[in-house]
Amino acid sequence: MKLLSRSEEIVLIAIWRLRGNAYGITIRDLVSELTGYDWTLGAVYVPLDTLTRRAFVEKAASKPVASRGGRSKCLYVLTREGRNALREIREVQDVVWRGISRSAFDEK
Repeated sequence: MKLLSRSEEIVLIAIWRLRGNAYGITIRDLVSELTGYDWTLGAVYVPLDTLTRRAFVEKAASKPVASRGGRSKCLYVLTREGRNALREIREVQDVVWRGISRSAFDEK
């Protein structure tokens, strides 16, 4: 079992949430919104490349877009393996965090 890195996990979740509209810019915008950090496109494309090589996502070309001069966008789609990887990392996190309340980190 090779666990997802945190950035891979976040990018996969963004692709799942964007359902059919996941391309570089929309993924970057969503992960920036979800995490509260400004992600660069490079910070998105590095995990995307890894996720594609591991067959957790597939690339698909969109229909040509007029605003892009008739060029297509490179869309990313979550695969069954990607959904399984998300399920697995969620289960690991649940086990690791079991018994630790959020208030355990509050200063006393």
